[in-house]
This record gives sequence, C-alpha cells and structure tokens, in this order.
Amino acid sequence: MKISLWSPASGRPSMEAATAPEVASSGSTLKVKETSPADAEGPPASPRQEAGSPIPQLLSPIEEHPKIWLPRALRQTYIRKVGDTVNLLIPFQGKPKPQATWTHDGCALDAGRVSVRNGERDSILFIREAQRADSGRYQLSVRLGELEATATIDILVIERPGPPQSIKLVDVWGSNATLEWTPPQDTGNTALLGYTVQKADTKSGLWFTVLERYHRTSFTVSNLIVGNSYAFRVFAENQCGLSETAPITADLAHIQKAATLRKTGGFAQRDFSEAPKFTQPLADCTTVMGYDTQLFCCVRASPKPKIIWLKNKMDIQGNPKYRALTHLGICSLEIRKPGPFDGGIYTCKAVNPLGEASVDCRVDVRAPH
Repeated sequence: MKISLWSPASGRPSMEAATAPEVASSGSTLKVKETSPADAEGPPASPRQEAGSPIPQLLSPIEEHPKIWLPRALRQTYIRKVGDTVNLLIPFQGKPKPQATWTHDGCALDAGRVSVRNGERDSILFIREAQRADSGRYQLSVRLGELEATATIDILVIERPGPPQSIKLVDVWGSNATLEWTPPQDTGNTALLGYTVQKADTKSGLWFTVLERYHRTSFTVSNLIVGNSYAFRVFAENQCGLSETAPITADLAHIQKAATLRKTGGFAQRDFSEAPKFTQPLADCTTVMGYDTQLFCCVRASPKPKIIWLKNKMDIQGNPKYRALTHLGICSLEIRKPGPFDGGIYTCKAVNPLGEASVDCRVDVRAPH
C-alpha cells in the first residue's frame, strides 16, 4: 500500500510513499488510499490546495484501548479527616498516550486546592490539606480519539462533631437523676455513633463515664451516692472521636438521705401501701439494627410489684433476646442486637395485690446508613 501526499507548492503529489496497514480502532476505522505509479502525476491542484494550506497527516494507530484500573480501596467511599493529605494514584492503559482529565461533582477542579499529575500509565490526584468542601464525587476520564474510559471516586472529608446544644436535669428521686439533651448542630459531616454521659460529684470534682455510644437523647443515671451532689455533661461522638467540648447541667442533683420514721407511743404506724403507679413512662424510640437498645420507666408501689414486659401484647419473659431488670423502682428492658422484626409496641406492666398499671412505647428499627 502506498501513501501519496499532495505538495502545496507544486500542486502535484510527492513521490514519498510508505507501506502501512489499515489503521483501525474500536468503533471507527481510518482507511488510507492506495496509489499506483500511474497516479503519480495526480490531478491538477484544486482551489483548496493553494500555497500555505496544511499538509494532511496520517493519524497514529490506536494500539491499546483506554482502560482505568481502579484500586479496590477506592471502590467504596474514601474517608479522610480534615487536614489529612489525599494522594490518589490511578493506573490506566492506552497507546498512544491518552488524555486524562479530572472533574469534581461534574465541574473542573479548583487548581488552587487540587493538583493533578498525568503520566504515561497513571494519573495522580493530590490535596495537601483536605477540607470538608473537598468532599464529593471525583471522576477520571481517559480519552483516546473517540474512545473513552471513566472511573468515579467518592471522597468524604469528616471532622469531630460539635457538642450537644444543651443538657437539662429533669428530675431527681432516690439515688437517681434523669437527664435530657439536644443533638449537636454539626455532626462533623458524618453520622453520629452516639453520646457519652459523664458525672462528677462536687466533693472530688473528677469526671467519670456513666455510659458510651448511647443513641437516645435522655437517660436516667442510677446508683448515685446518698449525701453527694452531682453535675453531668454529655459528649457527641462520630468516627473522628468525641466532641471537643460538652455542655454541663446548670443545676446540681442533690441526693438526699431518706427520711426516717420514729415510732412514738400512742400513734399508729402509717400505712404506705399503694397500687402501682408509673412516675416516668416509656418513651418512643428509633434504634439502629444491630445496636443494643434499652427501654426505661419508673414505678412506685407498695408492696413491691411484679414487673411483666410484653411485646405486641405477648409476654416476652424468659426470652434470651431480652434482659429485664428492676432496681429501686427503675424498670429497664435491654433489646440485644435488634433486627428488623424487633420493632413494635412494648409494654411494661406492674402488678401487686392492690392493683396494676402499665405503660407503652413504640420501638422502630432502621437499617444502618
């Protein structure tokens, strides 16, 4: 096969010729005209082929189609902390060297924050100090002629959450104190893992953790020491750790000694018998599948009542899925690693010889994000 090129100066085909195969690429084919010696004279120059017009050139053949080799670790969301370095090396193939371009959420990269180096067989995306604004979907496109290969990478930049907005001491009775708080305004660009509740008595001033990774926004702290006064605080927690600060209760919980009754001659002892009465009901809640959940309520009765837990009006006593405890009038039910079928209406029923009482709540179980 011979290749003839037209000379713009003479208007005649030059006699330089080379033998070359037909050039083909996926979906398109470049064909080269074959000439004979009789065609050497060629037709007269056309008006388009005047002096100064460009000389047609042969396109380089596509020897290797473009393809991107995305590392396994980048096939799921790539999570970094604020201030971390992002340095991604993405190998690709293609011959001759393809053109590699990056986009962020469909737009061109911010050259002031993100730098790119394209080599013969790979492309590097580099961010010196990642910020939350760098989160999003990055797309690498490798183009060779009409052929193109693309790969997407989801990057999430996270930081510690803000503190809960407020905390309040709701009630104090016996050796127990009930707290309520509001979620933080800023979760750190990711889901919360829960809350950490701490207590400190005014005598020592030392903080001790009561519970960790608790998912609700209210809790009853038990087993406080009689005669002490307590303050409480709550941290929010996500994948980066605890919030840097925590709100502290404005009021102290004073745990007072129980009043003692003194028998006096001529006076009959007072009868404290009463039917069960719930002083704190169960609260509706939504929990995450696989995370232990606890339900709490408080009952007052004399003599001591029998506590029965029901789910959808069915007795669940003795079921190893549940763990029920009663101490000083505080009734708790732990649902161990709840599944999708553990949602429903839960009932706590208290019974003694003077009567009975019950409270209900709804528990919803959702899949993790």
